Amino acid sequence: MSASRKIAFIGLGIMGSPMAANLVKAGHTVTGYNLQQPAIDALVAAGGKGAGSIAEAVADAEVVITMVPADPHVLQVILGEGGVLENVKAGTLVIDMSSITPQTSIKVAAAAKEKGVRTLDAPVSGGEAGAVEAVLSIMVGGDDAADFAEAKPIFDALGTTVVHVGPAGAGQTVKAANQLIVAVNIQVLAEAVVFLENAGVDLAAALDVLGGGLAGSTVLNRKKANMLNREFAPGFRIDLHHKDMGIVTDAARAVGASLPVGAVVAQLVASARANGDGSLDHSALLRGVERLSGRTVA
Repeated sequence: MSASRKIAFIGLGIMGSPMAANLVKAGHTVTGYNLQQPAIDALVAAGGKGAGSIAEAVADAEVVITMVPADPHVLQVILGEGGVLENVKAGTLVIDMSSITPQTSIKVAAAAKEKGVRTLDAPVSGGEAGAVEAVLSIMVGGDDAADFAEAKPIFDALGTTVVHVGPAGAGQTVKAANQLIVAVNIQVLAEAVVFLENAGVDLAAALDVLGGGLAGSTVLNRKKANMLNREFAPGFRIDLHHKDMGIVTDAARAVGASLPVGAVVAQLVASARANGDGSLDHSALLRGVERLSGRTVA
């Protein structure tokens, strides 16, 4: 086991809560803060500590991890009044594991550098199941390879694929590409499900054999039960994937990359959200295909 670190964990949501608990299991001292008290209580029950504010959480931290929904939350939590940069010691390593725009990560890194604080942007892929099982893929951006090396044992407690992909903001660029691939995969899996059902094929058997061939994927393995059972409790909400598709669309435009299929899927994600499915798991893109196929969706 790696040496124990004093870690402040800000944002104990669907992803952050199991991630913080896994850091406790790895032997780290973890102090958590969240806007909702039950999430803090759950971390305490798992062996962590709770804090009543960001300032309290980060006061003695060697490492601060933030895991919040979107750019405005990151800016508020890290740069805002009462936030991380106002309260951490110089030299502290701040790791933002949220999924946001590369530009925001670069802005955070620059502001932190002025205060003598080190940063990494380290978004993750794997969903709630990956967070619980500590098998996340973690794509890390940061200007200093030594900071990545220091953080690597912490990342290893959270995931199985951990890669330093470039300077500040690079982690978020890779995450945007990840979300593009995942959304397109879920959409086409949903289309295959409706096609197979309409054709009268045994869906469970069909998905099993497809999973064993070139059509197999982590998306199929992770999401087929949701689609078979029409159970869409959020592991990763459509609302958040809608946000991410906006990020990848903007980032691609900025670098002159054409995303013809991605643009269509971004619209289908937006349609699902407009039809009231935003709080459901992104596997609920199936409901949009059902609507387009003339089915009544409850």
